[in-house]
Amino acid sequence: MTARTGQRGSPPTGLARRWSQAADTHLTPTKRSLLVTWTAFGTTFGTVRLITHGIRGGWLPWGNVSAGGRHLHHYNIGIAALAGVGLVAVRGDDRAVRHPLVAAGYGAGTALIADEFALLLDLQDVYWTEEGRISVDVALGIMAALGTYLTAAPFWHEIVRITHEHARRRGAALLVRSAPYD
Repeated sequence: MTARTGQRGSPPTGLARRWSQAADTHLTPTKRSLLVTWTAFGTTFGTVRLITHGIRGGWLPWGNVSAGGRHLHHYNIGIAALAGVGLVAVRGDDRAVRHPLVAAGYGAGTALIADEFALLLDLQDVYWTEEGRISVDVALGIMAALGTYLTAAPFWHEIVRITHEHARRRGAALLVRSAPYD
């Protein structure tokens, strides 16, 4: 029995196959790990900013996380994530160290800590003060985007080229199919 396209475990086809080939060509295991790390950093940072603004603005259905009546800042979760990643790294098993979840855990944990940098620097909860909050958000966002791009620039160039070529072919095919009959 052959696997159908789109099912788990089946080989990618079309555009997905070409992206996969580009990754195999341009991304060493180290670059893959760094790419996952930067992607997790940027995604986590953006998600945390969205959630904290939603809690503060009252448009999310939940509130701050507390334990024993004490607010738990998300840097605590970041420290726990980095401790877990460190434990895996110290263990020395190359297969485990190179696992994408290790890179994602490192990126996410770092973002959770970086988001509360002002609190850690001054040991005062200045998370919602205007002083520097916007500039910190922008700086960390730019860092995440640049890190994700620079880690694998040749890969991203190839992805853009492949996608553009695919879209051009698909667009031409759509034009031919939708052309009026004479």
